[in-house]
Amino acid sequence: MSEVLTRSAARNIFYGGSLFFFLLFAGLTLHTHWYMVNVSTNSEALTESVKQGKHVWEENSCINCHTILGEGAYFAPELGNVWTRYGGRDNADGARAGLKSWIRAQPLNVPGRRNMPQFNLSEEELDSLVDFLQWTDSINTQGWPPSASG
Repeated sequence: MSEVLTRSAARNIFYGGSLFFFLLFAGLTLHTHWYMVNVSTNSEALTESVKQGKHVWEENSCINCHTILGEGAYFAPELGNVWTRYGGRDNADGARAGLKSWIRAQPLNVPGRRNMPQFNLSEEELDSLVDFLQWTDSINTQGWPPSASG
């Protein structure tokens, strides 16, 4: 018995397959959007200070050297988990003071190390930037970054 794929059968397979994969793509896109809004992002903690901290991050082009959640340049350390690295989950006040002191102390001019410029941020800008870094650390990143050191 000879089976031949007719023109109409080929057209039906093409349209059926196209529709199936379009619906699959749309479903995965909606699931990703739902996941990012409802599961991954800590939107309850998204305060005005956190938003201002993101503006400080953007105005000073921190992403030109640092990565945050894997996005940005790989010249300087990942900052998506810097709050945890400074002990913020156990001692929030100590982590806040430590991060602010680190930013104020730049550049360190240690031989053989890259230097972070001094941005002369106000106390309010520093507080907002630290709030942004704390909020970023609270996002469920599913294990990113792969190492605790960023």
